[in-house]
Amino acid sequence: MNAPQGSSGPLAGKVALVTGGARRVGAEIVRTLHAAGAQVAVHFRRSGTDAAALVDALNVARPRSAAGFEADLLATAHLSRLVDAVLGTFGRVDILVNNASTFYPTPVGAITEAQWDDLLGTNLKAPLFLSQAAAPALRDARGLIVNLVDIHGQRPLRRHTTYSIAKAGLVMLTRSLARELAPEVRVNAIAPGPVMWPAGGADEALKAEIIERTALKRLGSPHDVALAVRYFAADAPFVTGQVLAVDGGRSVGG
Repeated sequence: MNAPQGSSGPLAGKVALVTGGARRVGAEIVRTLHAAGAQVAVHFRRSGTDAAALVDALNVARPRSAAGFEADLLATAHLSRLVDAVLGTFGRVDILVNNASTFYPTPVGAITEAQWDDLLGTNLKAPLFLSQAAAPALRDARGLIVNLVDIHGQRPLRRHTTYSIAKAGLVMLTRSLARELAPEVRVNAIAPGPVMWPAGGADEALKAEIIERTALKRLGSPHDVALAVRYFAADAPFVTGQVLAVDGGRSVGG
């Protein structure tokens, strides 16, 4: 499918599938890629109302430029259906953003097998199998995969052992896929630092402590992450296998 009438920008004619794209950082990635001219496939699981509102707003701005797609990413045997649905709607897939994530504490001594399966499934298994399902379309498009990892995939977060392990695995998956899918597909990752507090909130003293540990002494934003995705999609054709920290210097701080 060609770009919708009126589409312009560096990503005009491209189609981006963003997992967990209805809310928070995912929604900002969707909006930013759309503003750059891309058609956007907004994946969601439980946030149907948010997804519909986002898709409607984007289609008002540019008709037929956005659509929502519901899928359980842990049902890996069915992920090809998600890719096929996007292809059926837009005709191609150029960019896959593995953004969907699960985050909660699992202190050593209290980790359950269910928590392990959930955190490893959402943060590592799903990106692998969705990337695998999308690989033929991405190869045809000479496309891009962007994985949302975390600075704590490279330096562990206390009381979040399982999450840190999963994100560390996603870092290695990024590098492995960059080798396996080259030369047709580029694969990179973004490791956000403090850009948005957990949905359940955070203690004010802890917030202040985290911000103090950044070199820039301030909180980032979802838009900072979205701009990094846009960079990989629009301005980095010779970059693959890399992890870009978007953390205000937290990874080099104390």
